[in-house]
This record gives sequence, structure tokens and C-alpha cells, in this order.
Amino acid sequence: MAIETFRMSATCQSRLILSPLQQPRQSDERGEMVMSNESISLDKVALVVHPSDNVAVAKTKIVAGTLVECHGKQILVCEDIPAGHRFALFDLPAGTPIKQYGQPFATSLGIKVGERVTCQRISNELPKRAVTPASKNEPPNYLPKEQVPTWKGYKRRDGRFGARNYVAVVPTSMCASTEAIQIAMKAEFFLWSKEEFPNVSGVIALPHDKGCGCPSGTPVEMTMKVLARYIEHPNVAAALVVELGCEKTNLDAFSKFIEPTMDKKPVKTISIQDCGGTQATIRKGLEIVGEFLELANKFQRETVSGSELVLGVKCGGSDAFSGITANPALGYAADFLVRCYGTVIMTEIPEIYGAEHLLAERAKDEEVARKIFEAVGWFRKYVGVFGHDLDENPSPGNIEGGLVNIAIKSLGAIAKGGTSRIEGVIGYADLPQGKGLYLMQGPGYDQESTPGLVAAGAQIVAFTTGRGTTIGNAIAPVIKISSNTQTFQRMKGDIDINAGTILDGSETIEQVGERIFAELMEVASGKPCKAELNGHREFQIWAVEEVSL
Repeated sequence: MAIETFRMSATCQSRLILSPLQQPRQSDERGEMVMSNESISLDKVALVVHPSDNVAVAKTKIVAGTLVECHGKQILVCEDIPAGHRFALFDLPAGTPIKQYGQPFATSLGIKVGERVTCQRISNELPKRAVTPASKNEPPNYLPKEQVPTWKGYKRRDGRFGARNYVAVVPTSMCASTEAIQIAMKAEFFLWSKEEFPNVSGVIALPHDKGCGCPSGTPVEMTMKVLARYIEHPNVAAALVVELGCEKTNLDAFSKFIEPTMDKKPVKTISIQDCGGTQATIRKGLEIVGEFLELANKFQRETVSGSELVLGVKCGGSDAFSGITANPALGYAADFLVRCYGTVIMTEIPEIYGAEHLLAERAKDEEVARKIFEAVGWFRKYVGVFGHDLDENPSPGNIEGGLVNIAIKSLGAIAKGGTSRIEGVIGYADLPQGKGLYLMQGPGYDQESTPGLVAAGAQIVAFTTGRGTTIGNAIAPVIKISSNTQTFQRMKGDIDINAGTILDGSETIEQVGERIFAELMEVASGKPCKAELNGHREFQIWAVEEVSL
């Protein structure tokens, strides 16, 4: 039922927003709408995402006094409506659910037809919604195996394939991070070159601020788990682990996390205290990295089935168009990868709040549906311990871009996971138990959720943005997809794909989705993405016992 509803919504989007746009009858020198004495057809200036919606989303700035023709009647726009913001198509008396995507995202406090929907005019209360039994969902419609596309990756001893071939320098704590940075930086400048080591992607460090000065238990265990996941990751050929020697995550504690990996790839360890300080540690580290470069260069790319690809899907710096263009297009690509027997991981649990019922309806069975609700419930309790609420999630940039509350943000955000059934719910940085679409526990904060997806095994991440963001990852390519053409043109050096063509009317969701999938295959096979070209190598670990939304 939920899958059918979403597909109807996508069809409605195609019908309403994918026809070529016509320019407003009058505009100023900046291309912004100015008031016209004649009425303007709604589809020229705004869109209705779903037939049951009672608001429209402005595609361009609509100036107060503009007459918009809709449902056979004229609507007088009472105030300026910025692009991406909503205005009421009908009077919405206090207590009326406000709908987009065919779903309620807020309750009106009293909004008249033609008025803008703002944070001050709504309540975040939502009506209770019935959930269709999840046991009715069928498996994905898999492609015949001979039709599954291929990519080129580095085969590892554990049977997985890497999209990159890095030598990693991993500090066990913040106390060893400076040494790790200097070893990796000097190795890249003085030991590694693409000409001498053509099969090696580079030498990277994973500096972080964890590992000591924190309570024992979850923070320490999480730090070591994430670091171990990066060491065992198929994008890493070999790893040097650096400790200070007295931190909570020292080698004695960390050894149980990395011992299984040491039989599968080259891993060596050094201690700053045992080496005799910073400079001695750097010298020793460079010797080891030099050896690792020779070993890593022996790996060569080989053709592999698309079924071996694990894709992480993310959104950040979102705007109101993200859920209408970029996210559904990425969802189309994600669905296709699932049909290829591949794996997709979606996270950002705070950003499914208000839409979790739709994901639960797509669960493999009732147990998975229950776990989806439990994941959101856990996060609500987690932030509540610190006196906060998930309603605080939208950033000032989100709100300025038209995402007035978490529910409308979530309804658009879940589209990046496509329409496939959800096979399971996993913990932060945990590996999926099989193929298909998985939901990972974790925050919405980009700097922690993106590394979590990679720790969970994603060799590549697709990241949608409306406002524009530049984040990358230490060991995995992060492809950026813009929701609108303006942001793409402004940040061409950072964004790989423009999904704003959907809004402009020159492409459909499906066409952009096909472009995204093709780009995923090329980047997985070695094409550098913009974040890599710009040197973005972000890495951070979710602290769990600190609030992240």
C-alpha cells in the first residue's frame, strides 16, 4: 500500500512539474516574478506534488498581489512567496492538517487561501495514521543476472570489492591524531605518486577527537568499532594503527577489534610512547607506509557485478525542492541498484521522524516494521535525555529553503531511499545482514552520518543537497546531487549532478535517476568525484552520549 501511494505521488510529480516551464508574463531584471494584472496558471509558478495536497510549492518567487489560476478559480497571493515555500490553496482553519506528498506535515493555526505557510502559522502536531501490515510487501523485482551492469573494483581477501585502494593511517585516539596526520601527509607528498603507484588511491589519515577523556562503555566501544570498520573496509588496502599508549582505546583494548582483519589485509601498529615521541613515530610510520604502498599497488581493478556495490544515500543542506527532484531521482537509482542484487543503506533517523509510518509500511515483515518505529522512538528518548526534541532538527538554512519543520523535511528525505522494501534495521556502523535496502540508526548530522554509512560498508555515497554542501569522506567518494539548477550553477566545482533539470522541465525523475546510476558506476570504477578533486576527506565518529540531530 505504501509503495503504491509513493509511486502515485511520483507519477503526479511527473505530470505536474516535468512539462517545459514557461516564463512568467512579467519579470524584473533579476528574473523574479512581479505582479501581473492577469491571472497566471498555477503550473507556471508553482507545483502541487500530490492531488490531495492543500498547499502549493513556489517554483520561483511569487510577489504579493499575483493572481494564480487553480482548480478553476483565481487565488490572490497575499504576500511574497519565496521559491521553495508554500502557500495555501484553500482556507485552512485552525486545526486543519496541512498536506504535501499526500501526507500531513503540520496543523494549521489559521491560514487563509493565498497566505504563506510559515513556522509561526503552524503547529507540529500530526494526526495519528494507520499503518498497513508490513507482511504484505513482496521481494524486489530483480533483474536477470545476465542483465546486471558491472563496475571495476579491487578484490579483497574477504570477497568484497573496493571502489578505492587507500593506505590508511589510523590513530586510536585524539592523542595520536597529530602523528597520524603528519605520517599520511608526508607519505603523500614524498613517498606516493600516481606515476609510481598507479593503483593506489592515496595515503589518508583518520584524525578524530575521541578515545579518551570520556566515560567508559558506549563512547569507547563505538570509537573502536568505527575505526575497525574503516580498517577492514574494502576501500582500504592496508592500515597503520597509531596509539599514544595510555588512552582508553590503546592497542591492548583495540586489538580485539582488529585481530580478525589482520589475517585478511596488512595491518601494523606502533606506539608513540614506545617509539620515543612524535618524530620517532613519524619516521617509523613512514617506513611502514612505504612498505604498504608497494603491497597496495599490486591490487588491480577487475570487472565485478553491480550486486557487489553498497551505496549509502544521504541528504544535507536540503531545501524544499530536495524531496521533489534530487531525492526521488536518487531513490530511482537506489531502486535499480536493489534490483541488481546490490545493497543500499539509508540513515538519518531524526529525518524520518513524521514519515516513519511510510517506511514501516515498506518493511519486509512486521518485525522490521517494529524495529523502524523503535529506531525513531529510541532517538526521541535519546535527545529527550538532554532536554531536546527532534522538532529542533531543521537548520536555519533548511527553514530559509522552505523546510518549515521536521515532518516536511522527513517526507521529502525518505524519497532518496526509493520504493524498495526495507530488509532490516542495523545499528550505527554495523554491516547489513544481506542485500537490499537497509535503515541504519544514526544522526542526521552530515559529519557523523556519512562516516557511519561508510563504516557500515558503503564503498560510495550519493548525497543530495538543495542549499549546497561540499562534504566528502576519508576513504569513499561522495557524489553530490543538486535539487535545483541555481545551486548547481553556483557550485559547479563541488556538485556532480544537477537534478534541477526536473524542476526546469527538461528531464524526468527517471531520466535523472538513470544519470545518477551511470555516474555511480563510473565513480565506483575510478572516476574521481568533485569532493575528491577538492580534497575533501572528512571523518568523524558519532559520540552517542552527546546530542546530534
